[in-house]
Amino acid sequence: MSHPSPADLGRIDTFLDATWLSDGWSQHTASNYRRDLLQWAGWLAACERDSFTATAEHLRDFLATMAANHEACKSLSEPDKRKLATMARGKNPASRARLLSALRRYYRYWLELEQLALDPTAELEGPRLTRPLPKTLSEREVEAILAAPRPDTPLGVRDRAMLELMYASGLRVSELVALSLAAVNLNEGSIRIEQGKGNKTRLVPMGQPAQQAFRLYLAQARPELLGGRAHPIAFLNAHGEPMTRQGFWYIVKQHALGADIPASRLSPHVLRHAFATHLVNHGADLRVVQLLLGHADITTTQIYTHVAKARLASLHAAHHPRGGSR
Repeated sequence: MSHPSPADLGRIDTFLDATWLSDGWSQHTASNYRRDLLQWAGWLAACERDSFTATAEHLRDFLATMAANHEACKSLSEPDKRKLATMARGKNPASRARLLSALRRYYRYWLELEQLALDPTAELEGPRLTRPLPKTLSEREVEAILAAPRPDTPLGVRDRAMLELMYASGLRVSELVALSLAAVNLNEGSIRIEQGKGNKTRLVPMGQPAQQAFRLYLAQARPELLGGRAHPIAFLNAHGEPMTRQGFWYIVKQHALGADIPASRLSPHVLRHAFATHLVNHGADLRVVQLLLGHADITTTQIYTHVAKARLASLHAAHHPRGGSR
């Protein structure tokens, strides 16, 4: 596969540097966008084009190549075609949708700067996606997980506080492990979350059980984990260092299995999904759930209405005399 032209390399860097800050992307999102745009620029270089001279037809051929082994450009060598075929096998509909999103954002950026007159992505439609429902847990299962940590050990007290806090406030795993003591207001029962690179802030409530668990952690477990030292991060591992995402995921899995919940029911965000699903099940307004979760778009939150409907349908089928076959 040809290397992107120097002009396109500079354009991609400029675009990413500007958009990463303004849109508050995570490092993971920025890395995915860079990879997608470099693939596009490399493909164009093999066709003796760059991103500013590409047409909608070039883009259609490129996306077709990503979807299947499609010989879209006659100038490609056989080794390059084999590389494209390998790339295409890894591009499922979700990946192709993200690829098209990156390209649209890239061209919109340069159009706004008046560096381009035409947008080659304007007439393209993305692949249709069937969004899977998030994995979640019943209220009884969540109660079993919350009760699983041992209350007579520092790690057990810490685990209970983390689990209670994530379920009570719907935090992302990354937000939970990065939580600072200064962000927790126990007097008001709220947490301040700094979201993304755009310095967006949201306040979420804790609830009495989470407040009690957190107070107990501060009084009993955290001083023992610190061993006389100080640290601004709230949750620490057994060595007195900040908890990692992987460490917390191990905690969730450990206590879920202890509560007889199979691993297939788990995901890194299982308690966040349970938080949102249970709110919707109990009649919470979707806009409120959106604010609590920190979703920028209400369409992201709407998935939980489908979870609630699916749950109601299964309950109806299981318990109504004419709800299902017996």
